[in-house]
Amino acid sequence: MPSTEEARNRETYRRFHDAVNSGDLEVIVKAAEEFIHPDARFHVTGGALPAVQAQRQVWDVLLRAFPDIHVSVEDLLVSEDKIVARQRVMGTHTGEYRGRPATGRAVTYDEIFIARFADGLIIDLWGVVDLHAQLRQLGFVEE
Repeated sequence: MPSTEEARNRETYRRFHDAVNSGDLEVIVKAAEEFIHPDARFHVTGGALPAVQAQRQVWDVLLRAFPDIHVSVEDLLVSEDKIVARQRVMGTHTGEYRGRPATGRAVTYDEIFIARFADGLIIDLWGVVDLHAQLRQLGFVEE
């Protein structure tokens, strides 16, 4: 049986995820400010970025390129202060992305995110995105 903390963290993640699927950058940023600690870090290769700012930048790029983007949670594992989510991302490339014009192609790719919580807020975030699959489907890289 999940602890109260685990249930609270699961609900926080679900609410943030719901905002992500709104397709509205303002809603996503507001949710990031609500559910991510102001000092949270988004860990990337070579360092860490302020998590709220990173979410704003990532979703600004993605929503311009894939306005119909949808992220579905395929698996969600909760243990104490961490959540691991295996997610599937789908969208149609109808706007500029990575300096390239829209292709009109649909993409589907996977990602895994780990969120660590403190006092009900995300304090650390790690992500692995299958960028190669995304870029291959867009025709930006060869198989």
